[in-house]
Amino acid sequence: MQNEFTMKMLEERIGYQFQNKTLLKQALTHSSFTNEQKINKIGNYERLEFLGDAVLELVSSEFLFREHPQVPEGELTKMRASMVCEPSLAFCARDLELGQFMLLGKGEEHTGGRDRDSITSDAMEALIGAIYIDGGMEKAKAFIDRFILSDLEDKQLFYDSKSNLQELIQGRLKKEFCYELLEESGPEHNKTFRVSVSMEGRVLGEGCGRTKKAAEQQAAYRALLKLKEMGYVFKKY
Repeated sequence: MQNEFTMKMLEERIGYQFQNKTLLKQALTHSSFTNEQKINKIGNYERLEFLGDAVLELVSSEFLFREHPQVPEGELTKMRASMVCEPSLAFCARDLELGQFMLLGKGEEHTGGRDRDSITSDAMEALIGAIYIDGGMEKAKAFIDRFILSDLEDKQLFYDSKSNLQELIQGRLKKEFCYELLEESGPEHNKTFRVSVSMEGRVLGEGCGRTKKAAEQQAAYRALLKLKEMGYVFKKY
């Protein structure tokens, strides 16, 4: 946890004050930190993540069941899977800058752990579990509604951006498109990639990320926003 990113600041961001601050600290503690500090293994976020995953599944299932009364079970399952998958939870975690509040081991810190989707998505679930234990289902549901189930159309567009872009350009427009690596910078353990996506020679969007895949996803998202401004409509929940 960096000095300027305190637990109090995070509580203010999420609009919830923990009665048991230890739970919040545990939700922010990665196993690499407990291993380095020789702290009891159960002091990291993994048990809270297990609980938070179950709470999130229940709340998101109820939301979809209520919001889509005519949608069959199979489709509801697919919708829920995309809402609570790793990229979508990492997207929500970025809104909170959750990675900056975490306690990481030095090795994980130096290899870009604060920005890694697998870590921030797990921490998001751990935070849900911590709120559930500390304040009950009502408080956990309020957090999920505010930070995960809000602005779903925009979030869906983001974390399905590459597949949506391919479906639109190749499937509907019958045109070709490609990604191009524009720049690769930084040391081996902490690289930054800048990528563009073009349709038949016309650049539609650019993106940056710690991996080429992340940069391509951001570029695809910006391309979709541009195409949306041009009047194209995308699939919704």
